Amino acid sequence: MRVLYFHQHFSTPSGSTGIRSYEMAQRLVEHGHQITMVCGSYGGGETGITDKFVRGRRKGLVDGIDIIEFDLAYSNTDGFTKRASTFLMFALKSVGIALTHKYDVVFATTTPLTAGIPGIFARWLRFKPFVFEVRDLWPELPKQMGVIKNPLILSAMSILEWCSYRSAHRCVGLSPGIVEGIKKRGVKASKIALVPNGCDLNIFAEKVISWRPSNVLDTDFIAIFTGTHGVANGLDAALDAAAELKLRGRTDIKLVFVGQGKLKAKLQQRVVEDKLENVIFHAPINKRKLAQLMKGADIGLQLLANIPAFYYGTSPNKFFDYISAGLPVLNNYPGWLAGMIKENDCGYTVEPDNASAFADALEHAADNKILLPKMGENAQALAKREFDRHNLANKWVTWVTGVAK
Repeated sequence: MRVLYFHQHFSTPSGSTGIRSYEMAQRLVEHGHQITMVCGSYGGGETGITDKFVRGRRKGLVDGIDIIEFDLAYSNTDGFTKRASTFLMFALKSVGIALTHKYDVVFATTTPLTAGIPGIFARWLRFKPFVFEVRDLWPELPKQMGVIKNPLILSAMSILEWCSYRSAHRCVGLSPGIVEGIKKRGVKASKIALVPNGCDLNIFAEKVISWRPSNVLDTDFIAIFTGTHGVANGLDAALDAAAELKLRGRTDIKLVFVGQGKLKAKLQQRVVEDKLENVIFHAPINKRKLAQLMKGADIGLQLLANIPAFYYGTSPNKFFDYISAGLPVLNNYPGWLAGMIKENDCGYTVEPDNASAFADALEHAADNKILLPKMGENAQALAKREFDRHNLANKWVTWVTGVAK
């Protein structure tokens, strides 16, 4: 079967971003299907194609995946207008592929929400089976975050969301809240599958040589955050906790932030101004090197801004990377992940916007390191039992290819 796969932010493991689409495409290949991945050029991502762009695109075969990459650079640091323009341009170019390419099933994954546009055209103009994967609930998330306030834009996004859901023969939701959100838009439960982000045990559960940033002592306690430094991540909450730890004289507890994003410079400026020597920023690194860093860390930070839509409506890559590596997790918002951490005793949960409680949890972990190995074992057991990428990918392949039958 030939599957046409649209993911604007696709990356192989050589990049420093999520690799869900790469792993799913690999599983399609292993099952004997032909896969064409259509993507843009994402900051932090690596498609594996090194040829020059010709007329705005380049093609290549990477690990059995036929890739079409558009010359549309995108970064989380881009302003709203540029990001919106890039999203729309990718959608328009993708429609051209959807209307001319040979395939049996079309699959599109967010974000952005405009990823659904080529699927809509494929469904109604070429009568192709269409599967739509939802990673975040739009426009609900940007509306609650306040990043989009224009009622016309929000209305247009709501219409696009409805059209994407109702055009799709099947949908995939990455969290329980996302599945419920799709149902609320009138899609039957029988047409929706829950396939959360998975654990790359072949990367993070392997025996690796650990390392730490050069300015971190072997005796220091390390709490790491790996991911985008943006509005949604609410990293000021961690800096508030760092300031509280400074007041308590806990110079042995270090917070290490790995990644990039729109607010990174602002966060770095605050660290300098507040003289938070216990906070360290590190450039993005690929998955293999990240696994080595996690091996040298003590706890992973699962952080998001205090937005109710986040509680059950997200499926963060970093959480699954942490538990894959057998790393206890500190989570600072309620929801399905917090529930799992409590039920499986694999870390700490603290209420949102409470710097004192955040600092208390870090202090308790640092002062009771003897408890952490067991938490880490519980975390990795959860990863293997419920979120093994291999098993989830098989479920995903069956759901996606089954739509053609």
